[in-house]
Amino acid sequence: MIFRFIFIVFIFLIIELYAYQAVKTLFKVRWILVSYQILSLLIFLFIVYSFTQFDRSVGQTKQTMLTMGLMLLVYLPKIVLTLILFGEDIYRVCLGSINYFVESDNADFLRSRRKFVSQIGLGIAAVPFLSLIYGMTIGKYNYKVIKQRIFFPDLPDAFDGFTITQISDVHSGSFDNFEKINYAIDLINEQNSDMILFTGDIVNTHAKEMHPWIDTFNRIKKHEYGKYSVLGNHDYGEYVTWPTQADKDENFQAIKNLYGQIGFNLLLNEHTFIQKGDDKIALVGVENWGHNFKQAGDLNKAAQNLNKEDFKILMSHDPSHWDHVVQHDDRHFQLTLSGHTHGMQLGIEIPGYFKWSLVQYVYKHWAGLYENLGRYIYVNRGFGFHAYPGRVGIMPEITVIQLKKGEKVA
Repeated sequence: MIFRFIFIVFIFLIIELYAYQAVKTLFKVRWILVSYQILSLLIFLFIVYSFTQFDRSVGQTKQTMLTMGLMLLVYLPKIVLTLILFGEDIYRVCLGSINYFVESDNADFLRSRRKFVSQIGLGIAAVPFLSLIYGMTIGKYNYKVIKQRIFFPDLPDAFDGFTITQISDVHSGSFDNFEKINYAIDLINEQNSDMILFTGDIVNTHAKEMHPWIDTFNRIKKHEYGKYSVLGNHDYGEYVTWPTQADKDENFQAIKNLYGQIGFNLLLNEHTFIQKGDDKIALVGVENWGHNFKQAGDLNKAAQNLNKEDFKILMSHDPSHWDHVVQHDDRHFQLTLSGHTHGMQLGIEIPGYFKWSLVQYVYKHWAGLYENLGRYIYVNRGFGFHAYPGRVGIMPEITVIQLKKGEKVA
């Protein structure tokens, strides 16, 4: 534990050293350099202090999110600077070695750092700095309505054109702006979908986080074919220390009740049929099942008495469930709706052309639509935010899926 702490401090010192070199190359005024050093030290001490004050019995708070945001805001640009200046140091060492051993040049082995490299480094570092500020002020509430049409040859005729609005990962304990959330609710209502599905994580940890927002989410209008939900990993209260098991159980029951308090029918390893005309589809909802998280989901129980011929929509919070289990199930779950990843809330996305986030190295299916042998999964990018109090590149999402009968047109 001590060795790990020393190693982390050492890495931070290296980052600070390189960042200071860039500043020193550009600014020669002493008071500016001293002010920079003092400010950097104060920020570092504040971050260390905040993390040491983390209370496992409380979990994430506005303070911890502020600390995470500040750490990314300060150190991500400095890491960029470090990589650029470290690359220049490799060049300087190589050039010095050539001059010394090959050309017998008696000039200084390590030439002085070039000003323009520091200027380029600071310019590049400004991109993540400004992006993170945007993400914490505007991006976290920059809701996008993403529409997706999916074709199924075995879709019952009556459901051709049926629309579903999906929301996921609300994380109500992170919200701080009633006006923006009301705007998002208006966007949901404007879609006029046939049914709305909520794929889990209504809170960060505690049921009380949702209490200020119940009236707001009750503004989601009734949908003709219902409002349904499942649980996410955060709904189980697994990430804090509880005084007693009874307290944890009480909170869990209160969280399950929250879904009903905002008008959603919570499916707990069970299914229901959605009837339209003479046709029906099965809506299946499992509790959380994650490859690296809680595995309370029971697909066999939820899909009991269903067969391959039934058209099935599965709600399962964690997309790793589809990757490891669902897509290989002989009962052929035509469409799975998930969330969980948030797209890491940090990434690059050009709709229809390109998307990238570090989370893709953890989750194979992390944002948008994926298909395997006629089975589809759609991974919602999330409605709220968690840990980092913002979103950069991967915006909060309201999904509208239209089911179409037939083969996909190339």
